[in-house]
Order: sequence, then C-alpha cells, then structure tokens
Amino acid sequence: MAISWNEIKHRAMEFSREWADESREQAEAKSFWDGFFHVFGISRRRVAGFEEPVKKLDDNYGFIDLFWKGTLLVEHKSRGKSLDKAYSQALGYFEGLKDRELPKYVLVSDFARFRLYNLDDKTQHEFALAKLHEHVNLFGFIAGYTQKKYKDEEPVNITAAEKMGKLHDGLLQSGYIGHQLEVLLMRLLFCLFADDTAIFDKNIFTDYIRDKTNEDGSDLGGPVNKNYPLIFG
Repeated sequence: MAISWNEIKHRAMEFSREWADESREQAEAKSFWDGFFHVFGISRRRVAGFEEPVKKLDDNYGFIDLFWKGTLLVEHKSRGKSLDKAYSQALGYFEGLKDRELPKYVLVSDFARFRLYNLDDKTQHEFALAKLHEHVNLFGFIAGYTQKKYKDEEPVNITAAEKMGKLHDGLLQSGYIGHQLEVLLMRLLFCLFADDTAIFDKNIFTDYIRDKTNEDGSDLGGPVNKNYPLIFG
C-alpha cells in the first residue's frame, strides 16, 4: 500500500539530513540507495538489485550500480564527480539489455545531487539532496503512484464533437426532445461506431444515408426505421 505524500516528504527530509556529509561511493552507496527506497515506502530488495552484470558492445562486462528491470537504472558516483559522465555510462549499458528490461528512468547521483531522466517524456530534473523533499513527486513510480497525463484532444475528435452538437440542435428543432432525443443520438453514435469497426459491413450505414436518401434528409426517418428496425424502430 502506498504511503502518503506527507509521510514521503517527512522521510525525504530525514534522509537528506542523514546523508548530508557522505562522499564515499564504494563504502556507503548501497546503504544510501536502500535508504532512498525506504523514503517511498519500498524495500529495495523487493524490486531492484545492485551490481547487475551487463555485456557491453566491446564484449566486456559492466556492472550497473542499481537496476530495477523495466523501470529504473541508477549510476552512482562519488561526491563531486560528473553527472554527465555518469549518465553516459548508464546509457552504455542499454545495448546489453533485453527490450523488456530497458528502463523508463535513469537516475544519477553523487550523494549531493540527483539528476533524473524520464526517457519516455525526454525530460530531466536535477536538484540537491537537501531539496529531495521538494521533488519527491518525480518518484511517484517508486511509491506506487502513477501520474495521469492529459493531452489535447485530436482535431478529428473535436470536429466530430462539433458535428454531433450541430446534429443535436437540428434534431431538437425537428421535434425530438428529452429522452427521445438522447436515445436517437445514442443509436446514431452506435451506427457510426459499428460502421467504422466492422460490426456492420464496412460503411454500409454511411453509404445508405448518402446514396438512398434525399440530400435535405426529408425522407430520412422512414427509410432508416424500415431498414434498421432493431435500432431505430
């Protein structure tokens, strides 16, 4: 069960204070990352391992500092070392990984700084250890939280919605109101969907409306009810 964001922020501040002066990569890196996962209420051992061997392009083996297959690859350096080089080293492991193992995130650190790369969004965030509590939301994937993404509707969906709105207004003016209007619109939507997904023979409804009724729609009600009685009867 995911712990609350307030608890995560509290743990992050404690973690930052505990590790504020550490600099020895080899001596303390593993304890550092065990503590980091604890911030988010996760036992590191349940999801990720240290020193994962990977065969590189030169046929030599490298060892990923911390690896959560399919999710996160961590490269850790001593304090003050280049995070750019750490990231390049992390990317060097990718060729030796199976597709299903490729991480969505790469995280590099030198104790004092974190830099998180989101490979799906092609974004990166860098911040100091002391500011971890201000950036814990970036690690929602560790805590078990997922971030919903909302994007603008495709233009074709916007156009379709506008046309359905005009159809609604036209039907309203012709005498359809209330529940009767709602039912008719739902049935029309079903026919358009069935036309487009091969529930009906491909385009049979569209072709019928175009080829077998008057341009102004004056004879539409009768023929549609007659030919699609289960839907419009």
